Amino acid sequence: MKQVNFSVIATVLVSLFHSFALSLFGQSLETSMVKQGLVDVQQADPSILVDLKYTTTDNFVRKDVYGELTKAYLQPMAALKLAAASRYLQEKHPDLRLLVYDAARPRTAQVKLWNALPDMPERQRRQYVADPREGSIHSYCCAVDLTVATKNGTPLDMGTPFDYFGELAYPSREAKLLQAGKLTEKQLTNRQILRTAMLRAGFTRIEYEWWHFNALSRSRAKATYRIVD
Repeated sequence: MKQVNFSVIATVLVSLFHSFALSLFGQSLETSMVKQGLVDVQQADPSILVDLKYTTTDNFVRKDVYGELTKAYLQPMAALKLAAASRYLQEKHPDLRLLVYDAARPRTAQVKLWNALPDMPERQRRQYVADPREGSIHSYCCAVDLTVATKNGTPLDMGTPFDYFGELAYPSREAKLLQAGKLTEKQLTNRQILRTAMLRAGFTRIEYEWWHFNALSRSRAKATYRIVD
């Protein structure tokens, strides 16, 4: 009778457990979002395009922050508003589509983004990245970052890229920037196409980023929903 090599069995079991754990972890973030009742925006409206920038290196930290997450999730209420914005956009501009860059954002990712700007004073940092101690509206799944694109996914020229930190991205300064020749009429028209669709659907804009819109205020989001970790 052959002697059982328990060390080999243990090694195999550990390897299997490790593989299972990695597989489970790879699904855990998206699974937890679904369990919390969040909605994939492309299920709300399949015509909405998605390119999650924090699942790539095309963002201000130049790192993949989200890992396995590739779908854009929102609270059902926010997803319905986004679908309404998409319908309005296509009614007015049939060849254009909404292109989502970011939606639900785990608090762990918010911490990474906050810590990526250590040399920026906290007061200035809050203009661009919400303090994770206060909670980002993204982490309550009630905010979306997006642009307008052609049907094939080519973004319209908005004057700056997504995640641009500076005055050129400020909606509140657009008239001044146009007068100074730093933004063009076409760029402002493109921003207005996006803004009109989002505001008509019930979103609100913020002062420092043309791409960011909130479905609820921070206080209402915190009172209504649980944060995504």
